[in-house]
This record gives sequence, C-alpha cells and structure tokens, in this order.
Amino acid sequence: MAKIGFIGLGNMGSGMCANLVRAGHDVAAFDLNPEAVAAAADVGAVPAEQLSEAVTGAEIVVTMLPAGKHVLEVYFGEDGVIKWAETGTLFVDCSTIAVEDARTANARAAAAGFSMVDAPVSGGTAAATAGTLTFMVGGPEDAFSRAKPVLDDMGKNIFHAGGAGNGQVAKIANNMLLGISMIATCEAFALAEKLGLDAQTFFDISSKASGQNWSMTSYCPAPGPVPGAPSNKEYQPGFAVDMMLKDLRLAAAASEGVGADTAFGDAARAAYEALSADGHGGLDFSGVMKRVKGEI
Repeated sequence: MAKIGFIGLGNMGSGMCANLVRAGHDVAAFDLNPEAVAAAADVGAVPAEQLSEAVTGAEIVVTMLPAGKHVLEVYFGEDGVIKWAETGTLFVDCSTIAVEDARTANARAAAAGFSMVDAPVSGGTAAATAGTLTFMVGGPEDAFSRAKPVLDDMGKNIFHAGGAGNGQVAKIANNMLLGISMIATCEAFALAEKLGLDAQTFFDISSKASGQNWSMTSYCPAPGPVPGAPSNKEYQPGFAVDMMLKDLRLAAAASEGVGADTAFGDAARAAYEALSADGHGGLDFSGVMKRVKGEI
C-alpha cells in the first residue's frame, strides 16, 4: 500500500479519496474547503490543514481540480506541490484540463525531477463513489505503470493513451461524442413520443438495434427505461450541464488549435451554452431532454 497525498475533495475527488482509503492506502487529504477535509477524515483519511501536510512524505500525489490554472498553481506555485514533494514522488493529475496545460505540467514536473501523468476520468459522481471510473492516462510508460495500481483502486477501466496530454485528448474527444450523442438520443425519444411510441417500447427496440448507444442504455434521458438514470430523479446530477459545457469548450479550443472540423461538437456546445445561460447549469446534462421537449 502507498502513502498518498490527495488534493481536491469536490464531488468527484471525495469519492475517489474514500476508495483509496478503503483499499488500505495511507491517505492525507487536503482541500480549501474545511468541510470537505472533515468529510474525508470521517471515512479514514488523515486531514491536512495545509497542502504541505498532504504532500510531505507522500509517494504519490493525486489531484482532482477544476481547471488547468488550478493544476499549474497547485503543483508549481510559490507554495506548490514541488516545494514539498520528496524525490521520486509520482504526480497523478485526474483533473480535466486543456491538452496544452497537461503537457506543460508534465514538462515542468520532469524539469524539476518528478514523473507525472494526466489521468482524467469518465463515469461521473456515481462511478467515483462506486470505484468504477474509467481513467484515460497520458505520460511515460514507467509513470503509467507506477500509477496503475492506485488507479485500479478508484476505477474499473484503466487505459494508457500514450504520451503526456493524451489522457486529456481521449477525455475531451470522448465527452464531445457523449454530448453529441445525448442530444441525438433526446431528439429520438422526443420524436418517438410525438408519433405515439412510448419511451419504454422505443428503448426496448432501439437499445437492441443500430441506434443503440451509451446515452440510451446506461443513462437514458427519457424517464422510465433506466431506473438509476437522472431522468428518473428530476435530472439531478450526475454530470451537470456546466461540466459537460466545460469539456465541450475544451474540445472546441483544441479543435481550433489543430484545424479539426467538429461541427456537431460545436452545435452540442451551443445547446449546452444556451441551457447554462438560461440558469440550468446545475441540471444533469441529460436534462437537455427538457429543452428538446420545450419544457424549459
């Protein structure tokens, strides 16, 4: 078992930290929110009042932070991780950030003598709590090999996507596809309903036909067919509209940088931007069904 410093105890990080504790690791947990630190202590983590307390003596530092600017500041700021980390400490950043920010962080870590991987996740808060996340990992092979046993304790599927930043590439491309497919799935269910086909019957047919997709079978946006989906809980997240919008914006910025044609991704981004602008950013992203049906 490893000595781990865990930084970032939000909706995702709290469940991930708890699973590391349950797996038997010695975890010191830090967050700017004292209540989040107290909650981590309640499940067995060692509470850290300062970042330095979480990092000092750690073999591995795991971070789950909102954006690239936070990752760069936490690791490389005046009182950042590299100030306190011991030689040989592995950095595992599970945040979803811009590809270039991830590559910059990896290069700066290497220049300071540390190994680092970008390891963004897919699966949402339910998977974070259950320990069934998918990790998409970018970084050197040896760093991935060191990180994998710890990632295995937080996830079900661990993929090495290649060099630094490639974990972020996989994440934003995957979530662009998810955002597009969710809207298409909503439109299909809404059309079927207007033409007299109930949601359960359409689900039974399409989930076994060529239209089958994850947004339908695992996270159905129409109430009824998938009992655990947010659609059956008044579209409480889950994975919020604003989180999907963040990923779609990252995909748009990355595609612009390389001249990729992502017209459908851009259309999905516009749809989620409209939802967020209208005050629905905290709704689950499958709640775009309500917009498609004209309910919001």
